[in-house]
Amino acid sequence: MVVLYNIMKIYSLVQARGGSKKVPKKNIRLLGGYPLIAYSIAASKLCRDIQRTIVSTDSQEIDDIAKKYGAEVPFLRPAEFAQDHSTDLDVFVHAINWLEEEGDLPDLIVQLRPTTPLREPSVMSEAIEKIKANPEATSLRSAHQVGQPPQKMFQVNTAGFWTGFFPDDPRSEYYNLPRQVFPNAYCPNGYVDVIRSDFIKNNRGHFSGPKILAFVTPFVPDIDQMEDFRHAEYILQKQPNRLFEYLSKNFPKEKNI
Repeated sequence: MVVLYNIMKIYSLVQARGGSKKVPKKNIRLLGGYPLIAYSIAASKLCRDIQRTIVSTDSQEIDDIAKKYGAEVPFLRPAEFAQDHSTDLDVFVHAINWLEEEGDLPDLIVQLRPTTPLREPSVMSEAIEKIKANPEATSLRSAHQVGQPPQKMFQVNTAGFWTGFFPDDPRSEYYNLPRQVFPNAYCPNGYVDVIRSDFIKNNRGHFSGPKILAFVTPFVPDIDQMEDFRHAEYILQKQPNRLFEYLSKNFPKEKNI
């Protein structure tokens, strides 16, 4: 008997706009001699479940670099969807509309952010298999466990004093309780998120949906500022990395972009 969920059409979408304030041209800045975006493209190419690797960008420079490393850039994203306030939903609706007009809409779209470069493709496959086996899930999101739950954290009130995030908690000074009394907390990390095209199409204004399948991954660096690049470089020097090995085998290192 043929199991239908094993024959799904699955594409990846790497979203990489040209603008970046903290680190100029962050998505194509070199990490280990290769543009940051090249690692997400490599992860997609090495993942056995993904049939097409598509980059959504508003930048012709990123377009050229993405194609060099094996991705498709079938369209340039309109500037209105490449602003600081633009959402993942904006990017995905634009891509889904384009793919549907092309007559090639996938069942699942794997979201790969260039700012999470050090993924393991086999872990991505585990995530894909998990959502394929859970048809009731509207999406899947990855996260890693954090040491301190949000109940132990503070915010600053208008008077300049610390206050907890859960004012309705009936326990006196709940934030002073041992962390073990609170449930485990997880931070979304962009390692691998999987979106159902049909859910976005049929539920206007919604992205993840009400049933987000949990997928726990190891901690990986998130690239937001220059210190994060240095941390990722250190990891590449100390630990074998399949993506770096793939890039080194197939492409010469870059000196400048």
